[in-house]
Amino acid sequence: MYNVQTLNKISSIGLDRLGESYACGDTVENPDAILVRSAAMHDMEMPKSLLAIARAGAGVNNIPLDKCSEQGIVVFNTPGANANAVKELVIAGMLLSSRKIVNGIQWAKTLKGNGDAVGKMVEKGKSAYAGPEIKGKTLGVIGLGAIGVLVANAAIALGMDVIGYDPYLSVDGALQLSRHVKHVTSLDEVFSGSDYITVHVPLTPDTKNVIKAENIAKMKDGVRILNYSRADLVCSEDIVTALEIGKVSAYVTDFATDTVLGVDGVIAMPHLGASTPESEDNCAKMAADEVKDYLENGNITHSVNFPAVNMPRTGEVRYCILHKNTPSILEKILSNFSNAKANVENMENKSRKDYAYTIIDAVGATKDLTEQIKSIDGVIRVRVIK
Repeated sequence: MYNVQTLNKISSIGLDRLGESYACGDTVENPDAILVRSAAMHDMEMPKSLLAIARAGAGVNNIPLDKCSEQGIVVFNTPGANANAVKELVIAGMLLSSRKIVNGIQWAKTLKGNGDAVGKMVEKGKSAYAGPEIKGKTLGVIGLGAIGVLVANAAIALGMDVIGYDPYLSVDGALQLSRHVKHVTSLDEVFSGSDYITVHVPLTPDTKNVIKAENIAKMKDGVRILNYSRADLVCSEDIVTALEIGKVSAYVTDFATDTVLGVDGVIAMPHLGASTPESEDNCAKMAADEVKDYLENGNITHSVNFPAVNMPRTGEVRYCILHKNTPSILEKILSNFSNAKANVENMENKSRKDYAYTIIDAVGATKDLTEQIKSIDGVIRVRVIK
């Protein structure tokens, strides 16, 4: 029996995939795994039993990755599971930013009570809320991951020209990207050539404030900027200043902060990107599948702190070894198998920066072997699956 703790409400469609061998709930003790959406975990004491955390979503800013890596806790996310939901909201955001729809609706509400005069008042005042069509305009997409590719392709279908920037564009992403998208090699090309700019990159020290005064100055006058990824990708103070002087026509964000709320030209949404039942179901299913495969087979897919390793089961016993990525450590691990006269039938080893993961399927292993492997300097965690 495996114990899975839920820190947020997780779709039952996902939890049902775990099966009868799993006890799930928010009060589960000694969890083998945790499923989480937005709950903050940085101040949480990680149970010694905890093997994995799965974030039902893409961002993992609410999870202490360094602490988890040091303790041998594999952290998963669910890239692409909410991509369509976010894509649809980005397209809506472009339309809202162009046509002044929000302001127009708010103004129309003020006409209540004027009876038959409302029609004439609407015709007289509607010109204040006119705006351009998006067809024929250029959209700059920063980040061509699961969401960025869908946004770029949708914009092409709507008759826009699209410039895409991503120095880490994957093979899968490239294959899915419309051939009509112009892939550029510098951000400056996006900044200078776009009527609309949308950001779809993870928040890292390198991407923080990628939209700031220095880069806004390179953009077209009247540019419209959309941020459905992370608040700190855009410098709020700089975007407010740019709106005040007319350099930026509109800023659409899914992250309502005190700095941008109430500012003319800002359309701030309450983090609605993945708030669809379809997205929540997709994220929960992917998170559950990742946890199940890791707990039962030791396979890692879509981890953000350890390398991806998948290997079919062979042999009598599977050893799952999380360790530091240091010279000769693999040699030391294998020498213990040799000394124990255990036959290695299959093995997979991969590294990711400072950390590595090794799966070994063996026959004839002794009980003492596990403790011997644990004693190797640099080994973080050893798990045996029979």
